[in-house]
Amino acid sequence: MTELLTPETEAEAAAIIARHHDSGAPLRLCGGDTRSGFGNPVEAEVTLSSRALSGIVAYEPSEMVMTAKAGTPVAEIEAALAENGQFLAFEPMDHRGMIGTEGTPTIGGVFAANVSGPRRFALAGAARDHLLGARFVNGRGEAIRAGGRVMKNVTGLDLSRLIAGSHGTLGFLTEVTFKVLPAPKSAATLIVTDLTEEDAVKLMAAAMALPLEVSGASHLPYSVRSAFLNDGINGDSATCLRLEGLPESVSARLDKLAAYAEPFGPLTRLGDADTRELWREIRDVAPYQDRSLRPLWRVSVTPSEAAALVGAMRLEAAVDAFYDWQGGLVWMRMDGAPEADILRALLKKHGGGHATLMRVDPAARKLTPAFEPQPAAVAALDARIRAKLDPRGIFNPGKMAQQEMAA
Repeated sequence: MTELLTPETEAEAAAIIARHHDSGAPLRLCGGDTRSGFGNPVEAEVTLSSRALSGIVAYEPSEMVMTAKAGTPVAEIEAALAENGQFLAFEPMDHRGMIGTEGTPTIGGVFAANVSGPRRFALAGAARDHLLGARFVNGRGEAIRAGGRVMKNVTGLDLSRLIAGSHGTLGFLTEVTFKVLPAPKSAATLIVTDLTEEDAVKLMAAAMALPLEVSGASHLPYSVRSAFLNDGINGDSATCLRLEGLPESVSARLDKLAAYAEPFGPLTRLGDADTRELWREIRDVAPYQDRSLRPLWRVSVTPSEAAALVGAMRLEAAVDAFYDWQGGLVWMRMDGAPEADILRALLKKHGGGHATLMRVDPAARKLTPAFEPQPAAVAALDARIRAKLDPRGIFNPGKMAQQEMAA
């Protein structure tokens, strides 16, 4: 058990970090600690958490911009936005059920891990695409401001984007400023059943190419479908296509989408409430919230290669999987060993991508790099950036030894 420090001000955090810089003693950085079992192991006797740095600093609904302290719970952010008909368009997932952690998700943690959900591939982009500015403390104990509070201000934007997805290896986030968007008034899902994984990927690609603004495309094979849909829908698999917007627009587009998809297989329509529940479960990887430590991979791959990659992996190991992002994101669970070398070798054969180990037992975690190995040039650039921001390497040492820069 490490010592837990929860500074209530940025100045307190900076003083703590300055002392560790002087001594060279490592610090484990976190927000609500909901991803504590993720990434490469961190060896540190002290944990520095932002959970006491909490509260909405500024919110301008008409400008669609919010500033909040890094430890502010995501639920508090979402509640304030909902009162004004707005939301976090990048749909951040909740990792607790999948990884088996407790704690409270924080807005700083969302940006530090670049957390994004099903809407990421279609319209919204990643969390970092919504980050306008940030305040953080670097490894010398210096407070730094990057970016600004308005979307036109791009000063320091690249530094903010580097912090997003760095998992606490470049700085300790104390405050974030981000854009928000109007929440859709209505949502619906068209489900096509009985498709093979190969045909489902083709349908999702075709649906995304239609001028219908599909905001979610996921395929749930039979092995996982019951974890989402317990409503008596017949069929071995479910290919889910989401539409959002004004009620009249959603209804008209749903009719057009159904007319296009009808030749592919039996159709079922879900209304607003069922749609929102289904996509929350897809976002939070409901089938693998089993409190087990069976290895779970988050695989980013070219959508057209997704089914072939899963099929090739099944020839090597006992694998279960389902697809999000039109097939560009595969959640893959192993029944045995992580099989990292096999998976990453197959990924290269199928167009490349990233395989990130999200969950595994502690012994295997020590032996298996959690992140996709970097190309030499990227690794060299990453090392130079870290040397500037954390010259003594005290932040989350080991966490991102092999970092997925394009998370």
